[in-house]
Amino acid sequence: MGELAAGSVYAQYSFWLETCGDDLTPRPRLEGTIDVDVAILGAGFTGLWTAYYLLQREPSAKVVILEQKIAGFGASGRNGGWLYPGFPVSLGELASRYGVETARAIHYAMRATVDEVERVLREEGIDAHFHRGGVLRLARGIHQVPALEETARTLERLGITDYAEWLSAEAVRERIRVTNAVAGLYSSHGAVIHPGRLVRGLARAVERRGATIFEETPVIEFRGGIRPVFRTPYGDVRARVLVLAGEAYLSQLRQLHRALIPIYSLIVLTEPIPDELWNELGWSNRELLSSQRLTVDYLQRTADGRIMFGGRGAPYRFGSRIADAFDRHGPTHEMLRQMCYEWFPALRLHGIRFTHAWGGPLGVPRDWMPTMRYDPRTGIAMACGYTGQGVATANLAGRILADLITGRDSELTRFPMTQHRLRPWEPEPLRWLGVRFVQIGYERLDRIAESTGRPPSGKSLVERIAAH
Repeated sequence: MGELAAGSVYAQYSFWLETCGDDLTPRPRLEGTIDVDVAILGAGFTGLWTAYYLLQREPSAKVVILEQKIAGFGASGRNGGWLYPGFPVSLGELASRYGVETARAIHYAMRATVDEVERVLREEGIDAHFHRGGVLRLARGIHQVPALEETARTLERLGITDYAEWLSAEAVRERIRVTNAVAGLYSSHGAVIHPGRLVRGLARAVERRGATIFEETPVIEFRGGIRPVFRTPYGDVRARVLVLAGEAYLSQLRQLHRALIPIYSLIVLTEPIPDELWNELGWSNRELLSSQRLTVDYLQRTADGRIMFGGRGAPYRFGSRIADAFDRHGPTHEMLRQMCYEWFPALRLHGIRFTHAWGGPLGVPRDWMPTMRYDPRTGIAMACGYTGQGVATANLAGRILADLITGRDSELTRFPMTQHRLRPWEPEPLRWLGVRFVQIGYERLDRIAESTGRPPSGKSLVERIAAH
């Protein structure tokens, strides 16, 4: 494959990579065995942020990143561009598991993470189309109001009174015209970004600080202990510390096959929308936008005036398989297009077309809780399990791992993620049966709620199994 052809192939994986403004020609692969201080698996947000903060703390450290494709190939180059304080485990569940003060501390750390990413973008000169428009959660129909009210009650119960404000249907309409929007919960603590420009710009920033990125160099095995090592088809990388930062792709390693499951999230994107139609739709502040569907939806208005509409729906694949063919699932992509037209009927009336469709796997741990830990006895560090909430969480993970690896005691290193151990998922076929039961059950609950106007009870088996 020629260099030009290789770059154009990778551009096809998402609109974000296609328009990132960076040369996607793969960097050189590893050739031979080398010795370094820190070796990182994965050149996505987690691996790059970890390298960035490690080199900030120890500028002379020899840091190498091994990437099986190119920087940003995985979820970091395909996500919804939601840079906001959302955490994989809800505030209420965090309080239940770890106490109110810990839940509050994680929430405020996530809020500070948005500011930290903005600071780095400014300092490194990365134009990621950052726009702090906030987050708007909608209740589309009366059946979604109880879930939104529960979120508001949880914030109040935890004493987090400065985060969000309740919006009436009229107040929502002043911001954006979405069908069936009867209420909203708005927070200014969030920003929309172009994730492809962020991840590719961050890779360049890490290289400027002295890291080396080897691309098209898959790790096929790792070993901790006295001599930690990553094994690749092209040589070994021996290091004082190994960092596992491959998110869903970690499930493809033999030692971690049941640590996470890869769940596919899919996205469709419209063509640029004319200004006169935007005047009709509103959304001038480019808020991150979602509803209360159990099966998840997430939207953004891009810097060039498109609507990105993402959601779940693609089926879990037996054996935790990951393949390019799974990035596109016709029924789910068509469902997302029709949902977008349903939210914004004017798009159909004006003949607005969809130009892009893509997807990719995200990593889901058995208990939904992300892991950000380092074991100095084995020399292995790991951060993973964001369940689709990784844009900001990965930055927090990078700072935590950098603190742990360099021996710095901080408020961040006392968070429960640093002691969390991944609970293995069930073996197949139980894993497939359980995950598909939840996926199909959520779809059914959404259909019933939308057709009857009655909210899910919260007591069904599927809701109790997947509560987080």
